[in-house]
Amino acid sequence: MDLLARREHGRVELTRKLRKRGAPDTLIDEALERLTQEGLLCEARYLESFISYRARAGYGPLRIREELGQRGLARGDIEQALRDSSIDWRAQLQATWQRKFAGQLPQTPREQAQQGRFLSYRGYPLDLIGRLLRGASDE
Repeated sequence: MDLLARREHGRVELTRKLRKRGAPDTLIDEALERLTQEGLLCEARYLESFISYRARAGYGPLRIREELGQRGLARGDIEQALRDSSIDWRAQLQATWQRKFAGQLPQTPREQAQQGRFLSYRGYPLDLIGRLLRGASDE
């Protein structure tokens, strides 16, 4: 309960933390089942919370998808949560780029590569990055 009071957790993540604290597997399974039945542990809520948090921090859907996969969540659930999120990834990309590069389009191939690498590392799709760095607008 103490862990869930701080923030949402996924079932796999919570299991890892409890094992690390020395709890036996049988008690962990029972406790997690009870928390799920009581509505205190919810994978969908965790996915929504995590996606929203990471998007606000400037990360794109590719990076978020990878991080959630590493946390042991099912790929199908991750994909559904990303589709259900009301996040405008193009606007997120624009805001992240604006914060990092002050809205300055790259003038040299080196600058373009630098900006592209940064945005790609942040998890944005290459097609959106390319359009942004070319100054193309789809509006």
